[in-house]
Amino acid sequence: MGFSIWQILIILLIVILLFGTKKLRNMGGDLGAAVKGFKEGIKDDDDKKDEEEAANLEQKQGETIEGEITHKEEKTK
Repeated sequence: MGFSIWQILIILLIVILLFGTKKLRNMGGDLGAAVKGFKEGIKDDDDKKDEEEAANLEQKQGETIEGEITHKEEKTK
């Protein structure tokens, strides 16, 4: 049960008559701004996670090196 091109055109014409082109343009702009804000929010979350993972990795690497140095110093004494 698909829509033919004529059915889609009729629905589009009714929507334009009901809302008007200016109202539809404003709604489209609002929808675009909302999608853009959503994408930026997701990107910011991903950036924060990447920064946290990098900080945790650096901390773990630092602990390992310090632990090895302490362990070697204890053996030499």
